[in-house]
Amino acid sequence: MALVEKNEKDSPNIPSLEDHHYYIFSSDFDNGSTSDAMTFIIARNLMNGKDRPKFMKFIINSPGGNVASAFALIDTMKGSKIPVYTYGMGEIASCGLLTFMAGAKGKRFITPNTAILSHQFSWGTIGKEHELMASVKEFENTSARIISHYKKCTGQTEATIKKYLLPAEDVWLTPKEAIKYGLADEIVDFY
Repeated sequence: MALVEKNEKDSPNIPSLEDHHYYIFSSDFDNGSTSDAMTFIIARNLMNGKDRPKFMKFIINSPGGNVASAFALIDTMKGSKIPVYTYGMGEIASCGLLTFMAGAKGKRFITPNTAILSHQFSWGTIGKEHELMASVKEFENTSARIISHYKKCTGQTEATIKKYLLPAEDVWLTPKEAIKYGLADEIVDFY
């Protein structure tokens, strides 16, 4: 699990990140890493009354990974009745960026030292001709899902997204550029 656990014997007065509804996602996106994050979000939505948080803080430092796993987490975030604030630190690349920009509008924070990568997804497949042809449909579906997600999260047109955020080459952005294109809401500086 990606959380710092509280050890009652060693530090009884130090609360865990989980106590304050923080989650650190600092790995590649796969079914295991996103399952832990989804469980964190769903568990808070099931809390009753005064124990239920007003919001959750989701800190992301990730080079990316599996797009389907990322969209499972994104759907969980978007379906949460409790807003999920996102914080980009270190690197938010590929699926890390997809997930970061899915945070609650107005509450997508990024540090000035964050490396940001936006690019078209990559995927490989092998098989017989009919299997490869079937995969082409899913490639097209995935591209359409990613474009739709960018449009919803940034407010940009498809033409702008394809030209500046998802062209044929990788696009590395500064935090100021991330704000300009609607990927982030605010730069937070700690020093």
